[in-house]
Amino acid sequence: MTTLNPPPRHDRIAWLLARVLLSVVFLSSGLAKLFDFQGGMADMQAAGLHPAWLFNLATAAVLLAGAALILLDRWMTAAAIGLSLFLLGTIVLVHHFWSLSGEPAQHALFFALEHLSLVGGLLAAAQASRYRRRTG
Repeated sequence: MTTLNPPPRHDRIAWLLARVLLSVVFLSSGLAKLFDFQGGMADMQAAGLHPAWLFNLATAAVLLAGAALILLDRWMTAAAIGLSLFLLGTIVLVHHFWSLSGEPAQHALFFALEHLSLVGGLLAAAQASRYRRRTG
């Protein structure tokens, strides 16, 4: 029977750093929704989401819970799926570049592409977390 050695320290540090960097956008956005509650509600109203206070609280909760799970490396697949669905939903509801024209369309497209990149990072992190748990 082969005994698996724990990952080297630099691997553990790199994994922690990857999780911190991936969660920064969700943590900062979730906190911003709480600390600038009126601004968050204005964003929700601009997106046509009512009641704005409820959507703002729900958004902050999803972002902060997802960031916490990533940071703790717990239920990473659930965090990745939840945050990915949130990001894809914001593309449809807020960054709908296909229904805009000119500069607003380009701006929305850039946000949509950023969101898709984050979805890829979330899915990769979930896979890496599962692999790390299986191997050591």
